[in-house]
Amino acid sequence: MTIIFRIQYHTNWGENLRVLIDEKTTVELTTVDGYCWQGQTDYLPDTPVPLVTYRYEVWQDNCRIRREWGILPHILYITDTQERHYLVQDTWRDLPAASYRFSSAFCGENVSQRIETLPTPGNDTAIVIRALCPSNGKSTRILGITGNCKTLGNWGETAPLRMHEVKPNEWQVAIDATILPPDFTYKYVTLSPEDGSITEWEAHENRSITPPSLQPGETYVTPEEEVFFASESYKIAGCAIPVFSLRSEGSYGVGDFGDLKSFIRWAAHTHQRAVQVLPINDTTMTGTWTDSYPYSSISIYAFHPMYVDLRQLPALNDQASAITFEQKRNELNALPQVDYEAVNQWKRAYLKAIFQQEQDTVLNSNGFCEFYRENAEWLRPYAAFCYLRDKFQTPDFHQWQDYSTYHPETAEQLCTPDNEAYPETMFHCYVQYLLHVQLLDACNYGRKLGVIVKGDIPIGISRTSVEAWVEPYYFNMNGQAGAPPDAFSTKGQNWGMPTYNWKVMEKDNYQWWQRRFRKMANYFTAYRIDHILGFFRIWEIPIHSVHGLLGQFVPSLPMSVEEIESYGLHFQKDFMTRPFINDHMLDEMFGTRSQEVRDTFVRHEHHDIYSMRPEFDTQRKIEAYFAGRTDTESINLKEGLYALVSNVLFIPDRDNSTMYHPRIAVQNDYIYRQLTGQEQDAFNRLYNDYYYRRHNEFWYHEAMKKLPILTQATSMLVCGEDLGMVPDCVPWVMEQLQILSLEIQRMPKNPQDEFGHVHSYPFRSVCTIGTHDMSTFRGWWEEDRNVAARFFYHELGHWGNLPEHAPGWLCEDVVRRHLYSPSMLCILTWQDWLAMDEQLRNPDVTIERINVPANPKHYWRWRMHLTLENLIKQDAFNDKIRRMIDESGR
Repeated sequence: MTIIFRIQYHTNWGENLRVLIDEKTTVELTTVDGYCWQGQTDYLPDTPVPLVTYRYEVWQDNCRIRREWGILPHILYITDTQERHYLVQDTWRDLPAASYRFSSAFCGENVSQRIETLPTPGNDTAIVIRALCPSNGKSTRILGITGNCKTLGNWGETAPLRMHEVKPNEWQVAIDATILPPDFTYKYVTLSPEDGSITEWEAHENRSITPPSLQPGETYVTPEEEVFFASESYKIAGCAIPVFSLRSEGSYGVGDFGDLKSFIRWAAHTHQRAVQVLPINDTTMTGTWTDSYPYSSISIYAFHPMYVDLRQLPALNDQASAITFEQKRNELNALPQVDYEAVNQWKRAYLKAIFQQEQDTVLNSNGFCEFYRENAEWLRPYAAFCYLRDKFQTPDFHQWQDYSTYHPETAEQLCTPDNEAYPETMFHCYVQYLLHVQLLDACNYGRKLGVIVKGDIPIGISRTSVEAWVEPYYFNMNGQAGAPPDAFSTKGQNWGMPTYNWKVMEKDNYQWWQRRFRKMANYFTAYRIDHILGFFRIWEIPIHSVHGLLGQFVPSLPMSVEEIESYGLHFQKDFMTRPFINDHMLDEMFGTRSQEVRDTFVRHEHHDIYSMRPEFDTQRKIEAYFAGRTDTESINLKEGLYALVSNVLFIPDRDNSTMYHPRIAVQNDYIYRQLTGQEQDAFNRLYNDYYYRRHNEFWYHEAMKKLPILTQATSMLVCGEDLGMVPDCVPWVMEQLQILSLEIQRMPKNPQDEFGHVHSYPFRSVCTIGTHDMSTFRGWWEEDRNVAARFFYHELGHWGNLPEHAPGWLCEDVVRRHLYSPSMLCILTWQDWLAMDEQLRNPDVTIERINVPANPKHYWRWRMHLTLENLIKQDAFNDKIRRMIDESGR
């Protein structure tokens, strides 16, 4: 059996094409014009089902420089393994034209898992037609083909040809070439499973094939064609809510995975087809409310123990304890917000009691043993980490004495039955097993109801986490990840997390990330990549800084002194790279306390110029000096001193101190004002080139090293949080990889717009009124009356007096406009849905905000003010949502 591959693909001088078959056999192709390529092999598949999968690759100097990276490889079903030649005609394909159709978000629970046998034509020559068509959740869909000849049913006059699903969503049919005309036209259709009649025609003009002349024993294989039907619908509406914010009559003061299942039921009840949650990973470090921050986890795999639904566990045999726990549950569940510390203390105690009661049964169960075996690679290190964290009363593994450096045998020993740590490590494994079972049940329930459950993958990890302990080589511990300044955080954001060592990650093809994504795919059918800009470049802040102003993009292209001066700006190292401090600054910034600053924190250099004293020359040193002082005067003084330290014009590159980066947002600081008008103009040209033009190609290639591999590691639908200081190359990559963008009217992508235009959002996007990092619509309405007025009159086009508070009819208008947007997904926060009903919504608009990004110590504790049981009974409100969604075509 011979397979001949043919493809048209433009190459550059020195490049050649190859075919990688079944990820193990390579076939070199040849060309005479650098465009038409051909090669052949006598390859024979060694699998029971004669399926051949393959991808095309471009090589140069014996190195692969690119390959087709889509999740769907080319498929060839071998109908006859004897003396037959397959002439395979192909086109280069990274992704289908609409790859979202093939994601688990839309193929859903009912995607066919069968592999059909492709019948062998009854003659020596044949034509194989290949098509890509997802089930779209319809397990009964059967694809057929009809055309302008008798063999193809004469455009439906007689029975069409039935195609065969040789792999989920991939269809083929083999036709006897002798009964086909030399060229023919055709269309794809769907067929009734009962009688094979046509139920729908594809939304495409007639297709045509003119096959080559075939010799006996030859089969011509056409390129795969993507098939669309008008009945397919991909515009959906949904709701975003943190799991911890859910409230039911039986929850334990915090939302849990049982509540998530109930919330999915409400979403489906109101015709919403998506539920989006915040990160659900374990963040337990200090045992205090500061652990409530969901974007700083101690494990990328383990879930937070507080999400266990205790109602699904066996009853406690100790009646007195059971009564105490129930009393505490009622007390905590009645609170308007999450009492993070109390909730975790009592739920952990309950889980401990159940574990001690049930451990022999559970640890020997088939379900637990299978879970432990399949997840041991991360589960044992996590359990060991939790045990040592509690033993040494700190998550900082550097303080764990003999355990400060991770060794695989350490985790294994701590998880063996004869080790004294065994009861504790197994307790943590037991809790993760419960979380796995309950989350899987909730997400499978979503699949059954046709509801996408969308997870959230944080960009960073905690520097005191399992991963930092086990795999420190993947991270740069001397840097802190964050974000440059924006309208919501004028000093930038410092998340405190280590940055990634992408060079090391690249060596094993980003396996760390691929494992992480695959774990999430066990549960979710879509996910949000938090801060997708971090895959292009991350804002890295020195370890000695508190604010984000002294950061630099990594990777980036720093500037030499010669390049800086080429803009017409004379470079003065001492003046431009060290904090500029003079008498005028001190008097203006500190007023009556300026002399105290002179005496304590700075030292006089010459004339009216000062420098920071060595004991206060970094923000961390200043932070340590003011530790424990919470009075307003101390806080203001500390912030002023931080500003002195960051008052520089250029920052030395972290890897090469002779290269420099212009300091972000420095035009607002004193040192910029010391420049002459000509120097300011030169600096601004340099600044704009550096931040908005210099890195586009560079960052494009950096992202394309990583994101194609990661986004194709699973079949989940990929959405990117592309907010902030967005380089021009980000839309290029997201368009090429078909990653859904995030569209928020208050944060327009066009800098010339004050508000985004909902009607012009791209289809491949997620639109929302606001996120967890923003105030709700009602809260935003009251923050700035001038902005609200411009929005009310200019963007919404209303007349009359500006309402003092956002009335229900206005909130409904904004919701409706989003539902009618072109965006594929319209996912609104639960608070913004409820805002439409003035009787149901929370009277206290201030309590509804989830997070304030400018505050790194924000307490994440918002909860629904209604129970899920009450929500499902709100017939009029639920009917309104259903009607609005249905009318909008979602």
